[in-house]
Amino acid sequence: MLELNKYENAQMEHSATQDDIPMPLYSWDFFGDYLEQLKISLSDLSKLKTLSKSNQWRFNWNFEEELRKDHVVVVTDNLLNIVFASENIIGMTGYATKEVLGKSPKLFQGTKTSKNDLRFIREAIDAKIPFEKTIVNYKKNGETYSCHIKAFPVFNRKKQVVNFIAFEKAA
Repeated sequence: MLELNKYENAQMEHSATQDDIPMPLYSWDFFGDYLEQLKISLSDLSKLKTLSKSNQWRFNWNFEEELRKDHVVVVTDNLLNIVFASENIIGMTGYATKEVLGKSPKLFQGTKTSKNDLRFIREAIDAKIPFEKTIVNYKKNGETYSCHIKAFPVFNRKKQVVNFIAFEKAA
């Protein structure tokens, strides 16, 4: 017990000589960030499920898993106009979801994007087959980044391509 008293006395003496003001840990800040991210993920999940249902997708992905992995999810119509982008797209590209809707994914391409990679992607889209590729993309501010894309054609119950879906992550 005597050792404990020595420790407490030493601690008090040390604290008395410090000019530091102790700052409390605001766990609500951490929880608030988590809660906001959860809210965004649930909103994205709801929009994806609605899109899936309205277009009668034959196959349903585990969107929750993809969003948990921090993948950006981009869905285009069969004309390759973006009809959905997850809210976390802003972190990877600098573009807000509202800015990319109705646009082509070509928005993210530039002079350093390989023409061979683009040809590979075009051929896969034309053949209506899945593909996986890492390409150089451009952020809104013009900065380049490597983007790993896993993309799939999405068929409806009549076996018609209605959308393309891509799960993307900065590589």
